Amino acid sequence: QVWLVESGGGLVQAGGSLRLSCVASGLTFSRYVMGWFRQAPGKEREFVAAITWSGGVTNTADSVKGRFTISRDNAKNTVYLQMNSLKPEDMAVYYCAASSGVVIPTPRTNAYNYWGQGTQVTVSS
Repeated sequence: QVWLVESGGGLVQAGGSLRLSCVASGLTFSRYVMGWFRQAPGKEREFVAAITWSGGVTNTADSVKGRFTISRDNAKNTVYLQMNSLKPEDMAVYYCAASSGVVIPTPRTNAYNYWGQGTQVTVSS
């Protein structure tokens, strides 16, 4: 059984930083494109960032480019999302996801096979 478990969410003031982690089990982690998505209340789930198997190529949404960085450690089966200069509009539940069907860091939600349960990020102004 595949598990993706996110952690690192919490309450932070605007301008602050958080680092999210997602530990995967039950899959060959190094063969999966990994992504981060978020969903705010009343809104659709949206792409944040994704990273290829090796970590050599990343894709980041324009809304967070220059502030958020995705990375991975295949030895630890973990993908990270470093979030800096947080804004109130970044407040959402953040989900990590794994895709075995692509080789590029795709933003397409339906390309991802497995999803975590999410971690809440709250940004106070």
